[in-house]
Amino acid sequence: MLTHPTIDRLRELGLAGMVRALEEQHRQPDSSELSFDDRLALLVDREVLERDNKRLKARLRFAGLRQTAAPEDVDYRAHRGLDRALFQRLARGEWIERQENLLIIGPTGIGKTWLACALGQRACRDNRSVLYQRVPRMMEALGLARGDGRYARMLKSLARVHVLILDDWGITPLTAEQRRDLLEIIDDRHGRTSTVVTSQLPVENWHAHIGDPTIADAVLDRLVHSAHRLELRGESLRKLRATKAGRLDQAAAN
Repeated sequence: MLTHPTIDRLRELGLAGMVRALEEQHRQPDSSELSFDDRLALLVDREVLERDNKRLKARLRFAGLRQTAAPEDVDYRAHRGLDRALFQRLARGEWIERQENLLIIGPTGIGKTWLACALGQRACRDNRSVLYQRVPRMMEALGLARGDGRYARMLKSLARVHVLILDDWGITPLTAEQRRDLLEIIDDRHGRTSTVVTSQLPVENWHAHIGDPTIADAVLDRLVHSAHRLELRGESLRKLRATKAGRLDQAAAN
């Protein structure tokens, strides 16, 4: 008798998870055998689960991860020198709690972005804020933001996320303005949050890439010296997969 008014009240209160759980209980005769406390617990658990899932979707949407990846899906059989023990420790997230950084270095196509996004996805699942940025586009966006009054707000947004993923570090030269922007970002985050950098450029070449010796010293001192490193090597996984697919297509054609 009270089912419909109760469901209406739950909807008014925004308890959509409880609504769905209650509707399911009424479709399952066995649920009537449960005690009131057990049935209520199931309703509350469902509401908590759906709210957690909703928040996770929002965090992933904000993160804008370039690839759909998860640590559980890492292929450790690929010959790229991935330190399995280190990566699994990183997936647990203690380094983020300690506000440490991570550098993922290796040739193109080796899976740097995928690994960074996998760790970003895990951080989102652990209720941490994440933001993915390609360095060239981020620098362009900061230049535009400086012109239309959004610069300070954008820097604040980059500073406060728990994990900032800077992808494609070192593939384009930096202007004097971009060097200063880079220092602002790294300085704002130093000792407060964690930054992940992916790059084809060996770390020993980063100082020359930044250009200005004073700014380079300041950036690298804050970013590199105490960072974890995943140094990958080997052939491009994209190239290997494309070659394998071509062979399979050729075999099928024959």
